[in-house]
Amino acid sequence: MPAHAHLYEGGSRCMGIEAVGWFSSFILLLTLGTQIHKQWKTGSSEGVSQWLFLGQITASVGFTTYSVLVGNWVFVVTNALILVSALVGELIVLKHRRAERRGARGEGSLPLRPAHPRS
Repeated sequence: MPAHAHLYEGGSRCMGIEAVGWFSSFILLLTLGTQIHKQWKTGSSEGVSQWLFLGQITASVGFTTYSVLVGNWVFVVTNALILVSALVGELIVLKHRRAERRGARGEGSLPLRPAHPRS
C-alpha cells in the first residue's frame, strides 16, 4: 500500500484534498473562459495559434479518459470542461480566420461579435 493511501480514505482530510482540486479546477476554467470570452468580444483571434486548441483538444480527450479510468472526478469534470473550452476556442478562431479571408477577398465578412452586445 502506498505511503499516501491514507489520504484517499474518507474523512475531513480527504475532503480538504478534494477542495484543493475543485478550487484549482475553478481557477483554471475561469482563466480559460476569460481568454475565450475576450476573443469573442473583441472579434479577434490575432496571435492565437490554431494548434493551441487542437493540442488542447487532443490532450483533454486523453486526460478525461485517463481520469475516468482512475476514477478521479475532479479531473474528469475539469478535463471535460477544458475540452469544451478548447472546442469553443477553436470554433471562434475558425470563424475569425474565415471572416479575415472573406474580407481580404472583398466578399464582406460575417459579424465577429454577438448581434446584441451588452452595454
